[in-house]
Amino acid sequence: MTHSAFLRPAWTPATIALMVAGFVVFWPLGLAMLAYILWGDRLDRWRSEAGDAAQGLRHSWGRGCGRHGRHAFRSPTGNVAFDDWRDGELKRLEEERRKLDELRAEFDAHLRNLRRAKDQAEFDAFMAARKGGGQDGNPSPRTVPDT
Repeated sequence: MTHSAFLRPAWTPATIALMVAGFVVFWPLGLAMLAYILWGDRLDRWRSEAGDAAQGLRHSWGRGCGRHGRHAFRSPTGNVAFDDWRDGELKRLEEERRKLDELRAEFDAHLRNLRRAKDQAEFDAFMAARKGGGQDGNPSPRTVPDT
């Protein structure tokens, strides 16, 4: 691959000047420019290989991996007894997951109710202290003189 651009991965006056300026401004920039000069010609090849690998992963992930990736476990193995056992286990696990989700929702609701009751009790105590003239030792806001 030939590079006719101004900034190509080679020891040119422009890349050397940029590398020196990078070291002067912020040393990681100079180091990055040095890496580009040394290994930049491999960058296009690496980028295409990474793109091909990512495309392969996307293809294999999209083929049979359903909503939560669970359908990948449902592809037949050829052994009917194992497939039946596996399907039963997956259904049992999905049911357990559903029960856990319901229990979590119930517990969250219980915690919300506890917080609400605690907040209500604190508010009621505040209102009682305010109306009663500060029974907890603090003066009522109405009795504090204005300054």
